[in-house]
Amino acid sequence: MKHRYLIILMFAAFVLAACQRENKTTTSEMPNPSPRTDITANGYTRKWWKEAVVYQIYPRSFKDSNGDGIGDLKGITSQLDYIKGLGVDVIWLSPMYDSPNADNGYDIRDYRKIMTEFGTMADFDELLKGVKQRNMKMILDLVVNHSSDEHAWFAESRKSKDNPYRDYYVWRPGKEGKEPNNWVSYFSGPAWKKDPATGEYYLHLFAEKQPDLNWENPKVRHQVYDIMKFWLDKGADGFRMDVIPFISKDQSFPDFPKDYDGNFGKVYASGPKLHDYIQEMNREVMAKYDVMTVGEAAGWTLEKTPLLVDERRNELNMIFQFDVVGIDRQRWRWKPWTWRDVKAIYSRYDKALDVHSWNTVFLSNHDNPRVVSHFGDDSPPYRLASAKVLATILLTQKGTPFIYQGDELGMTNYPFRKIEEFDDIEVKNAWKAEVLTKQVDAADYIAHLRKTSRDHSRTPMQWDDSANAGFTTGAKAWLAVNPNYKEINAKQALADPNSIYDYFKRMIELRKRTPALIYGDYKDLDPQHPSIFVYTRSLGADRYLVVLNLSKDNVAYALPEGLKAGQLALSNSDAKEENVATVNLKGWEARIYRL
Repeated sequence: MKHRYLIILMFAAFVLAACQRENKTTTSEMPNPSPRTDITANGYTRKWWKEAVVYQIYPRSFKDSNGDGIGDLKGITSQLDYIKGLGVDVIWLSPMYDSPNADNGYDIRDYRKIMTEFGTMADFDELLKGVKQRNMKMILDLVVNHSSDEHAWFAESRKSKDNPYRDYYVWRPGKEGKEPNNWVSYFSGPAWKKDPATGEYYLHLFAEKQPDLNWENPKVRHQVYDIMKFWLDKGADGFRMDVIPFISKDQSFPDFPKDYDGNFGKVYASGPKLHDYIQEMNREVMAKYDVMTVGEAAGWTLEKTPLLVDERRNELNMIFQFDVVGIDRQRWRWKPWTWRDVKAIYSRYDKALDVHSWNTVFLSNHDNPRVVSHFGDDSPPYRLASAKVLATILLTQKGTPFIYQGDELGMTNYPFRKIEEFDDIEVKNAWKAEVLTKQVDAADYIAHLRKTSRDHSRTPMQWDDSANAGFTTGAKAWLAVNPNYKEINAKQALADPNSIYDYFKRMIELRKRTPALIYGDYKDLDPQHPSIFVYTRSLGADRYLVVLNLSKDNVAYALPEGLKAGQLALSNSDAKEENVATVNLKGWEARIYRL
């Protein structure tokens, strides 16, 4: 037996030596291994959530399935093919949890229960199943800076100072008979509410019915992590994290600084332990799943952005910043703006974020006016063209794009006329605090809100030209339907090859097959032009030129830097010009060229 093994080993050695003599290629002559496909030519790490296009759904306003006038989960499930038809990859579902609705679901009473108006957990499971069957993903809202005051934790917390749940929330004694400090609520008035049971104040950076959770308490943090695991284990693919920089508070709770400029969000976002908490959250939860995380970063500066999103720090994938969407607002007041200012913001983003940090791109959401009314021209002659130009910006800037429901139809702002037509708690509280006290004129207040109110984005989705835009079979929707629904609706858009919906679809298709439009380097070629936005996206040898006319005037525009427009990849017009140094643009025209 031993001899047989010896013969086999000698034969193997002979064969190996023969092979080595035959193959004269040295190690240095071996071909290089294939380049890493997870790193782009300019150094970005490829990730599914960078390449995805996200569609935000505000459930209350999307689709009502049972005629009660309120959108629900079954209604969303019934329209998944419509969403999939756009070509989006991810649905962001705004809060659907059990809530008394002081702030339309951002005041959560039970994090493991579905809001009764929206349906049941079985309805949620069916929705998630339908999303996955269509090869899409779904992220949920994580609202854990605060809960509802009707949450079981707070019901216990307010009972007594020695209750086991007392330090689940932020309680402080008053100072000289007043609030513990001079912080103010986002929804007007002080950020502190005195509770009669114990005579102490609890912190609420938002509504009185939204007490802030105490993240200093490790029990609170681990309760949050367990909630996250509950939904991820169900199959959710990540979270949009509501006002996440606010979770850490300076425990001395000082007054606003002497150089305070009125930006209280900047103060609230400067807590000392934010990064400790998010890194712990990452270790305990996110690192164990393949998830997408995006933080709503109110009060966070561009300079500090890498501290949250640099992939080497293991915190968040990306954040929402509000420099662009907030460019014309100071709280509820509208202020003038220019496209030069917007272009400068995009260039600052590009310079501030290196290959280790990723951005979001959005022009609207549930807290902002309708995009075509905000940044475009919603008059009938230019609504379609300007909405397509804005879609081009959204899908060719560097970052993960977020579409808000109805923007693919070019839905417009609602023609609000009086305070009774609004639903938003922020609007109602400011009316009480500023108009009823005669500090602000009522007509002036409404005039500003016609441009700035977040209720514009919350009017019901316009599905067809039937009563209530096909949103509900009931007599009345929870919020008035925009009267222009007979002209602007999904049924009309799906039948029209020139619709905004169809343009979004083609634009998304182009982005998906063009890595340069996702990862490519960005350069604004004419930052000082008041109405032409022209920029390149370049990745290796692939270069694309985006030319946008942001006005209703026709413009003959000479391309800068000696460029010639190359092959036309997509346009929102019937343009045919190629290989020219001057492009003749119609009002609100968009073109994308391959150079």
